[in-house]
Amino acid sequence: MDCSTVLRVKTLHISSPILAAKSPFFYKLFSNGMRESEQRHVTLRINASEEAALMELLNFMYSNNLSVTTAPELLDVLMAADKFEVASCMRYCSRLLRNLPMTPESALLYLDLPSSVLMAEAVQPLTDAAKQYLAARYKDITKYQEEVMALPLAGIEAILSSDDLQIASEDAVYDFVLKWARAQYPKLEERREVLGSRLARFIRFPYMTCRKLKKVLTSNDFDHEVSSKLVLEALFFKAEAPHRQRSLAAEESASLNRRFIERAYKYRPVKVVEFELPRQQCVVYLDLKREECANLFPSGRVYSQAFHLGGQGFFLSAHCNMDQQSSFHCFGLFLGMQEKGSVSFAVDYEFAARSKPTEEFVSKYKGNYTFTGGKAVGYRNLFAIPWTSFMAEDSLYFINGILHLRAELTIRH
Repeated sequence: MDCSTVLRVKTLHISSPILAAKSPFFYKLFSNGMRESEQRHVTLRINASEEAALMELLNFMYSNNLSVTTAPELLDVLMAADKFEVASCMRYCSRLLRNLPMTPESALLYLDLPSSVLMAEAVQPLTDAAKQYLAARYKDITKYQEEVMALPLAGIEAILSSDDLQIASEDAVYDFVLKWARAQYPKLEERREVLGSRLARFIRFPYMTCRKLKKVLTSNDFDHEVSSKLVLEALFFKAEAPHRQRSLAAEESASLNRRFIERAYKYRPVKVVEFELPRQQCVVYLDLKREECANLFPSGRVYSQAFHLGGQGFFLSAHCNMDQQSSFHCFGLFLGMQEKGSVSFAVDYEFAARSKPTEEFVSKYKGNYTFTGGKAVGYRNLFAIPWTSFMAEDSLYFINGILHLRAELTIRH
């Protein structure tokens, strides 16, 4: 039984052909043999709060114009246009809203529209713009930690979908997602549901370290079946040959799912082969794109993700620096040990790079050093050439736009 009270009855004289031409809703109303179509009058029952928006919508159907200009008013008209199936007005509102200055509040408002509106093709450019705005604004989530922690689910999804997230590594993305989910969904069942059905797809598990993937398997926050599937998929991807990884990433880039696509991590991913016998040794592969190297000039540096030898964390860092005599810029490569305790490690190390024409790894520098934590050693001018020669079009060291570096570390007894 309908208990709503009729507040006001308003009679409007309209042209049914104009309304029917613009809206499937009105077309059906005027022509489908409904009770109303037998009469000269049709009755629309709406909420009082919808009246202003409906009047604007009717005005638009005659004039292709709106008199309202603010975001809340345009959103009301957009909702009315969705309800009465006026796609041209939805497109028009969407365009006007896109042209207004975007703020975090307005972007979240656009992403919080009812699902019927969000699914509409006419609104897609607006929601895309809102997602791009949030992804760009919160690119460095560590800088806006408090703000980001307070964002709703739709905002977090927009940020995590970006390839340009400025974050140390995918391990850090995973840690952030868990921290946010625990704060927003204290109940375990709800949290598992949100992580499994909404957020897991935005974490790029194939780019997480194996150490962190082990923790995913034992995490209580994920349903065990979900975490097993995600970790298995990540490990299979890591085991693929590089050309297969590239083709999987290319296939993904065409879809909404981007789990095989690498982000612009602050700490670059590495591939590691470890040996326990006859000596503790690891071989580390680090690939850098030409544009990443170009961005290092004049004094930048880029770090690799950590890798482990003898239970101790190490990292590589590539630099643009001055040569030993400070006469020109050049490419340097260094090996550092993470600061942990007072352990002292004697390590033999060798740096190599793939080089044309053979495209094989060629040794560039050998050294040994006793690490005591927090120290880095290496060579300031790895290729013994100035930066301009290293970056030149005919450089021997960029193969299809990629610099391939290798470091071998052996613990000395």
